[in-house]
Amino acid sequence: MIILGIDPGIAIMGYGIINYEGNRFKPIHYGAIKTPSTMSTDMRLKEIYEGLIEIITTYRPDAIAIEELFFNTNAKTAIQVGQARGVAVLSAALQNIPVFEYTPLQVKQGVVGYGRAEKNQVQQMIKALLNLEKVPKPDDVADALGVAICHAHSGNFKELFRVK
Repeated sequence: MIILGIDPGIAIMGYGIINYEGNRFKPIHYGAIKTPSTMSTDMRLKEIYEGLIEIITTYRPDAIAIEELFFNTNAKTAIQVGQARGVAVLSAALQNIPVFEYTPLQVKQGVVGYGRAEKNQVQQMIKALLNLEKVPKPDDVADALGVAICHAHSGNFKELFRVK
């Protein structure tokens, strides 16, 4: 099963595509869609949409796993990240790919086995599970791979067979 994990963001949207077969992980492709702060919000969202559609049509994931928003004190940032997240969900829906959402706690639990794990522990486990030479950077990319691994470990596959 091919899973696209997404760590939503307006400036940096991390993504990671993995293949999960027989309890084994294989990284296929990972990176980030970056938009400059000098660009208008509508153009940033368009850039994210076009980048995601290109990734989805190239790699044809069976499922898309996306991290739920973690709200901090900056409301403007939270709204912009929410808009970027909406673009990611819409991109999946327009391609008839089921979307699964996970909290940061669930991602840590799914990757490390402990929901209160430190960021470094999660990153090291991602590196080990995917047999990578180093932890992917920026952190958003490693986070996206973690979301994909979390989905694989969730056993949440029933919606993959919905009628399109």
